[in-house]
Amino acid sequence: MAQERVLELMQDSRNGGDQDMSRATSPGGGPSTGEVQHASAGRERTFPYRRYLPYDTEEDSLIQDNLAEILKNLYVCIEAGDFAPGALHWTKELRAWLGLKFPMPQSIRVNLVKLYYELSLAPGIDPSISEKFTAFFLVLTTRKHYIKPVDGLILDWRPIYKAIKTFVLPAESGLVQATIVKRNLRVLLKMCTPAQLYGDPTTIPEILEELLPYFNASFVEGAFVVVGLLNLLFPTSPPPANREEIYPQQYLPTFFHLWSLVNRARTFDQQFIDIFSRMARDNLPAEHILFTESGIFTREQSAMIFTAILRLLEIPVGQGGSPYSSAVDTSAGLAHMIERDPKKQPIAHQIARWIIMSLSPMTCKEDGSLVEGSILHNLECLIQAVETFFHPSNSGSWTKSLAQLVYYLADFFVMRWNREARGELDVPEDRRLNGNVKAHFVRILKDAVFMGIYSKSSTAMNFSLSTLSSLAYLEPQTILPQALQRIYPSMQGLVEVHRTTSSLRALQVLTRSLVRTKGFRCHVTTLLGLALPGIDANDLDKTVYTLSFLQAVCYNIPFQELTGKDGAPSEISLAMEWVNNELTKFELEGADVKVNYEDDLTNEDEEAILKSSTAGLAEFVSSFLSRVFTLLENLPDVSRLRSGSPEENVVNTLPATFTPLLASLSPELYDLALNKIADFVATHVVHQARDAMAFICNALCKVNPEKALKKLIPLLISSIKTEIDVNGAGSTRNTGTEVLPRDRGLVWHVSLLGLSTVHAGSAILPYKDELLEITTYMQSKCRGTPTVHISNCVHHILLCLTSTYTIDYDLYEKEDIENGLGPQHWGKFTHPDNLNIRWHLPSEEDLEFAAELLRSQGNAAIASLKSLIDGSSHIKREHGGKAWSDEVSRNLVLLRLLLSGASTLFDAKYMHEDKVSDDDQDNSDDIMLVDLPNGKPRENSEEEEQTELPPNEETEIRPTFRYTDGYPLNPQSPIYSEIHKFRLEVGELLHDMHKFLITEQEDDVACFTPLYSAYKIWIVDVGIERTAHVLDRVTRLFVADIHPYKISGLRKEYPRSILLRRANIYHLQRLKHNASARVPTQMEKKLLLDLGESSMSSYTEVRRNAQSAIESASRAIIGARPLLISPILAAFESGIKASDFGRIKGGMHTLFFGGLCKTIGRDWRFAPQTIRLYLAACEIDRPSVQKLCSVATFSIMEFGRAAERMAVLDHDIVQAIAPVDDVDKRIAAKRERTRRKRIGTESKKFELSEELVNQTRDAHWKTASRIAAIVVTLGFRFETLASDNLIDLLAKGTIDTHPGLRGLYAGALVALFSLLTTRIVCEHSYENYILEKQNIIGKIDVETKRHEPGWTKEHLASFSKPQTAYYIDHEHPGWLVWTRTMPAYKADVHTSEDLDEVETRVIRSLGAHFTKAWYHSCFKYLLQEPRDSGMDKFRISSAMLLGYTFDLMHQGFTAITLEELQDEIMETFGDGNDKHQHRATAEILGGLIGSTYDKSLEIREKVWKFCMSLVLKIFNDGLNPENCNYWTTFLHVLVQGKDPRRSWPLVEWLSEFQLDMESNAAFKESSKIVLLQQCITGAGWHYQLEKPILKDFLAHLDHPYKGVRDAIGVTLAAIYRSRYHESYPDIESLVLAQKQASSIGVRPYQIDESLSSTIEEVFARLEKWRQERPPGQQTASSYTSGSKTILLWLDSMLSSWECTILVPFFNNVIMEQLLHMMDVKEDSELQSLAYHVFRHLPNVPFREGEETDFVASLIRIGTKSPLWHQRLRVLINIQVLYFRHLFLMPSEQQRALFTCVADMLEDSQNEVRQGAMLTLSGMIRCSAPALRDEMINHFETFFTAKLQQHPLPKKKRIGLTSAPSTGTSTPTPEHTQTIIQRHAAVLGLGSLVQAFPYASPPPPWVPTVLTTLANKANSDSGVVGKSVKAILSDFKKTRQDTWQIDVKV
Repeated sequence: MAQERVLELMQDSRNGGDQDMSRATSPGGGPSTGEVQHASAGRERTFPYRRYLPYDTEEDSLIQDNLAEILKNLYVCIEAGDFAPGALHWTKELRAWLGLKFPMPQSIRVNLVKLYYELSLAPGIDPSISEKFTAFFLVLTTRKHYIKPVDGLILDWRPIYKAIKTFVLPAESGLVQATIVKRNLRVLLKMCTPAQLYGDPTTIPEILEELLPYFNASFVEGAFVVVGLLNLLFPTSPPPANREEIYPQQYLPTFFHLWSLVNRARTFDQQFIDIFSRMARDNLPAEHILFTESGIFTREQSAMIFTAILRLLEIPVGQGGSPYSSAVDTSAGLAHMIERDPKKQPIAHQIARWIIMSLSPMTCKEDGSLVEGSILHNLECLIQAVETFFHPSNSGSWTKSLAQLVYYLADFFVMRWNREARGELDVPEDRRLNGNVKAHFVRILKDAVFMGIYSKSSTAMNFSLSTLSSLAYLEPQTILPQALQRIYPSMQGLVEVHRTTSSLRALQVLTRSLVRTKGFRCHVTTLLGLALPGIDANDLDKTVYTLSFLQAVCYNIPFQELTGKDGAPSEISLAMEWVNNELTKFELEGADVKVNYEDDLTNEDEEAILKSSTAGLAEFVSSFLSRVFTLLENLPDVSRLRSGSPEENVVNTLPATFTPLLASLSPELYDLALNKIADFVATHVVHQARDAMAFICNALCKVNPEKALKKLIPLLISSIKTEIDVNGAGSTRNTGTEVLPRDRGLVWHVSLLGLSTVHAGSAILPYKDELLEITTYMQSKCRGTPTVHISNCVHHILLCLTSTYTIDYDLYEKEDIENGLGPQHWGKFTHPDNLNIRWHLPSEEDLEFAAELLRSQGNAAIASLKSLIDGSSHIKREHGGKAWSDEVSRNLVLLRLLLSGASTLFDAKYMHEDKVSDDDQDNSDDIMLVDLPNGKPRENSEEEEQTELPPNEETEIRPTFRYTDGYPLNPQSPIYSEIHKFRLEVGELLHDMHKFLITEQEDDVACFTPLYSAYKIWIVDVGIERTAHVLDRVTRLFVADIHPYKISGLRKEYPRSILLRRANIYHLQRLKHNASARVPTQMEKKLLLDLGESSMSSYTEVRRNAQSAIESASRAIIGARPLLISPILAAFESGIKASDFGRIKGGMHTLFFGGLCKTIGRDWRFAPQTIRLYLAACEIDRPSVQKLCSVATFSIMEFGRAAERMAVLDHDIVQAIAPVDDVDKRIAAKRERTRRKRIGTESKKFELSEELVNQTRDAHWKTASRIAAIVVTLGFRFETLASDNLIDLLAKGTIDTHPGLRGLYAGALVALFSLLTTRIVCEHSYENYILEKQNIIGKIDVETKRHEPGWTKEHLASFSKPQTAYYIDHEHPGWLVWTRTMPAYKADVHTSEDLDEVETRVIRSLGAHFTKAWYHSCFKYLLQEPRDSGMDKFRISSAMLLGYTFDLMHQGFTAITLEELQDEIMETFGDGNDKHQHRATAEILGGLIGSTYDKSLEIREKVWKFCMSLVLKIFNDGLNPENCNYWTTFLHVLVQGKDPRRSWPLVEWLSEFQLDMESNAAFKESSKIVLLQQCITGAGWHYQLEKPILKDFLAHLDHPYKGVRDAIGVTLAAIYRSRYHESYPDIESLVLAQKQASSIGVRPYQIDESLSSTIEEVFARLEKWRQERPPGQQTASSYTSGSKTILLWLDSMLSSWECTILVPFFNNVIMEQLLHMMDVKEDSELQSLAYHVFRHLPNVPFREGEETDFVASLIRIGTKSPLWHQRLRVLINIQVLYFRHLFLMPSEQQRALFTCVADMLEDSQNEVRQGAMLTLSGMIRCSAPALRDEMINHFETFFTAKLQQHPLPKKKRIGLTSAPSTGTSTPTPEHTQTIIQRHAAVLGLGSLVQAFPYASPPPPWVPTVLTTLANKANSDSGVVGKSVKAILSDFKKTRQDTWQIDVKV
């Protein structure tokens, strides 16, 4: 039945046998037997969660039974079609089950992954629901190790491809479905990652067959989309060994060919590197895949990828500009939607993954050196090329990406190294990383990282520090000496302050490696001493880093003095002497210091030094505490919480440091620390450091509660009494949160007492009486702000007594501590499997103490509140009331904190055992209908009876899966009963207080705030202190503390005390799981209704507090929301009637901006009334209400969305989780109930829709606009489309007088037409609708003759003639590759649409409205000037709407005829003098022509005849700058993505355009060319009328008018761009051709004869014009005009994807002419344009070997051009070309360029010499190490010799009798030549020095060069001496930070 939700079996005809086989052979593929299969759940858990809990946990059998029960209920819900809330609830249960770390059998996991993949993509399921299924699918597939790709699971790529295709290939997905809610594309993209991972590699041919035909560069968006989809869907797992045809190297050449088809696109580089990186990762373990020194890639492919990496880093090269063109990337269009998020997956991640997963020992030769061209060699070249850009002085946009790159490189390497070592990565032996590869890898990165840690960018510094940690982990012997050599001077204050900060941070990340590495660990205590001055109140950031370093040390070493008490002085001084010697060595040897403690130190000596180094720990601890106390005393006051201020960071870091510090102290040192802290606490009150000090006391008591409490509790209690009795603290009330100076001492001691006790466990029992006494004493004596802190102290004591938590903070196991800690324990971590954890489980004594505390504090508070209510208290309301309010608040706060402190003792079951009435049982809401009220419905309507569940199903639907959580009370014990009665008594009291305040003190906001906080706690905090978000806070702190210890590839190698916290978190997870939503008791209902009443209060603060409490309570109580909705709606209604704005706003906020909104939207007993009240509120004239109404509109619109009717699922996948039990009856009953509920809901929606339509007609425009938005979602349905009443409203509304309403109604009408059209093409079937099966009228599949020679030529030739049987609208068929058929559309359609009754009714109803008067009004409104200037453009929406109406006219359903319409159009156009007439006419004609596409030839000819006459009139005489844009868009709409023959009259007329050289109407000419260009661009490669246009344009390149020339240049580029196509007959031919050509495929854009001859002829003509132009001519000439046209043509092509087509012309045609143009000084525009184009040339990507001619040309011009400007300019291109093609250019070419640039140092022009110096310096800097060293040696020798061979001639002595000097002398040619030679030598040597501006220390040859310069040429006069001085000063200037070190060299 169409009305029934059906589960269909989706059979895809394309599912071949291979796919079925691969699924059948995957584990867990068969149907489930219903028995739980205890198959392997993947690898073993590292941490045995359940074993470490302090109580007995459930049996495995129970866990698996619960899983089976969940799966059974999930199966029932899916089969019954109950996706929400049914299947969603059981998904949530399943997620919770997994979250408790229970082992899931692999077969079940596989079946669930398949099921949730299916549910996520199933047609018909609401997208908001499927997103939740997707979230769980992602949870199941997050960890790859649970299910192995391909072997364990295969996922079909087609469903997700179909879902994504709708977004990015809309033309291929049929019509735009305006009313279907699309899925969230971001969610689909997230699904692609696991879908690709588990993709079947045997489907590669199918994927290529499906995707590659869409690739085309004619409309380049198609190319971007295809590559984006390949990146998302292409399976990269290794193919089976017997399928050689799908090995990577079979299709990789094709990928490289596709890459070459779209050049200068950043997106393409990113996408392909992403694909290749995943290929490298997944094929690494496959032995049958060929693996070389370049990984699975060839050397040629590797070089091309490295070249792209260099481009992606976007390193600036001189004046070279970007290697990318924004014009190309912006052409990606819809493809941008499917790009991966660059923030979550940065390109550096992909680059690093590709490099590391391609590494192997094959990259090294047998002698240990690197194989040239290997991955590791290329990586070295890459890092060397960009190394100077890591330096802090050279920061810019590249800084972050470079730091990211080295971080990911190191991280991936460490991960792979560790996983290979542990056997988790099954890699063939010959591919495994070895020590040699590791050593080379660390050597390559270390210099860059040591620069990066001093970066000015905090992000880059963080990346660099993490990288440093990874490198030290890999090669501590290499990294640590160099790190210490840099760190020691900065810690000793010898260098800049910022380096000290970086050094402290570096020490923190290196601590692990330092303490674990022999010899280096002896430095640790010295470094601690040097770090101590970092604790400084004047530099809080440095303080935080110092504390973090200390924390890292404390987690790694025991603070024990190992020398013994009687250590000899020589023993104690041993370490000091040794460290001093090492420091001297570091200083002498410099940055390349080498230390080998493994060989140089014996184990005994090293241990003796280590022991000696601990001698000063007592002094260190004492000094540290003194500094911390000084810091605390000088801390500024924190203005507000969580502001991220430095003060707050310090306060947060102190406890994180003190806990491990105190835990690591020996008993003697602990006593020292305890005494110092206790003394400080007793003698100081530092108010602003209260929290920090409290945390320190907390750490002190956690580590050794017995000792600490013995010292602290008596001290604190005594101080508290003194403060109260002597100083009068807490004796007066005060407003606000500010603590009075008199109260600060009291608050200080109370806060310390609270946090000292909170984690102390049973150690506080000896102080029971003292604590009871002091808490009672404080409560009785104190008033004002201190009372909150006192109550908080009681709260902490309760938490301590009633909670289960770990009380073990030791860094080592008890056994180790008892045996004595020694050097062997430094850096030792306990394995997660060998822990013995001490827990605090509440004992009988603890519970009695807690009960007594509750009794004493709680009963007093209850009595006090009762007396305050009944007036018997001595504090009276009548006297001002402030004291009364204070007392109420104080007691409410106390009760709130008592309840949350004892929350773990409250048992949700207590309230429901034998206490719930039968009536409640029967009507109580079940999980499936969680949002229905628990009581009886408001009105006994038929629908409500249908939606209620029979009582007997409740227990089946909602089993409670509670697991043991160490609940401490016995339900039979008196304490259990007493505590729960206390809670009920508090509940009653809160209710009474609410009633009293509402009636007597409604304006007492100060009392309501604590009251509703107490309400929230009372309802929510049952079983766990949920309101405090304990689990979230503890988890966040845990994650922060494990961060420094997380090492990729290792599992939970954390310090012991951190591992213990993981056990505590697991206990809290169980508590939270058990404290899930519960059925309410009568008391809870009463309190909820109280909150509902106050959420509508007139007082803002009261409302907000109540609303907040409702939000929290509704998550804890099942059915809370429906219970509240009715009374809130009633109050909202009364508020509207009374115009009580406060209550109205309360109702709006409560109903529409919280959790109630979704509940109302799902429950249509409440929704109609809610919508009516909302509309009533819309009429209230109050800005604040109106603002809320406008925001709430979107929520209200969601109410009306159609319910799901059908979902299409694969029955076999669902059956895989079917239970053994027979559940068919349950399924049938549930399905029927769901169906009846949907029918009832839909009928109510229809009734409301009709009611609102009638209401709209008379409503105010603002209300009407909101109703219109709601009505569209309510009234549009696939089965009925829309009622006649609604159609009447929309049709009349489209010509409403109000512009806002017109727009709304027009949009709705377009949506209705769209739904109508979709329903017709889906053949009236809802199933076809959700499956997107469409039968479009006139659409046919045409067989291609793809294997016939000349087929493509024949196909293209057909586009040059108007006669055709079918139109080819899509551009992609045949551009890259032909398929068997191509989609086409009949040219002459005579068949009418097959309409059913519903469609006929709607069409007739619509047609009746579209009369001549309607069009007259509509066109009149189109003529109006838009209110928003941004809307003054051709509006596609207007053309669409009119097009739909004209379609009805052509079919004869409207009252108007075409002839009458033509008259209206002519009247609208009028005289055409106003731009708005043009805009309206363009929109109307666009709609009119668009409406004829699927009509007969006769109708089309009629329409075109009329349209063309008007369009030609406008195009000939009516275009001007104001209206040209409208007509350009009009043309775009007609030809873009359409067959040009559809608009043949217009295309033909435009193509016949010829330039009129006699005309002086420049705009008229240029606008026609712009229209022509739009036509050519829109038609793409299908445009075949270009020859006469080319001939005309090429003949008139020197057109006198700029506008015309500009248009000609761009149009020429567009024509030549669209001429290229490949047209392979099939995919096999394409792949084979690429494979045979080379490993990077065929070189695309091979130049053809016509273009070649054209360019040669054009440039020959240009040269002729140049010769004819007289030098110095100021006026325009043929040469200057023609040059500009050609430059625009070249610029358009060179900045486009086909730029490589011009490469053959660079050297002998283009470049020399560009240089000539740049020399035309009289025309600055020509010069700048030529320079702009000139800079494009080296950024064009060459293939290997293609640059030879270009290089030769650069060398020729650079050395032989007679014009020095030209010689100077080629240097720009030499440098850019060299850098961009570093990996592709042969070494001979590189040497030739070096020789050329070196020769240019001897140029006669100084500017050229200076440019050559900079170029040479840059080339040396970025060269490969071997070539660079060779060049340095050569040039050093060469230029030194040159300097010596050309000494300055000695000055002639002037005789005594000679004539007086004139002061002038003319240098001889020989003298000038000598100066040039000397200058060349100086610049040459200077370029060598400047190539390494930041190398510290500088290379060993630099001092020699500097000495040569200083001695040989420093005293020269003129440019030579000046250059020497500049070189020497620059050398020092770039080394400011490291001059102390460098100067010693």
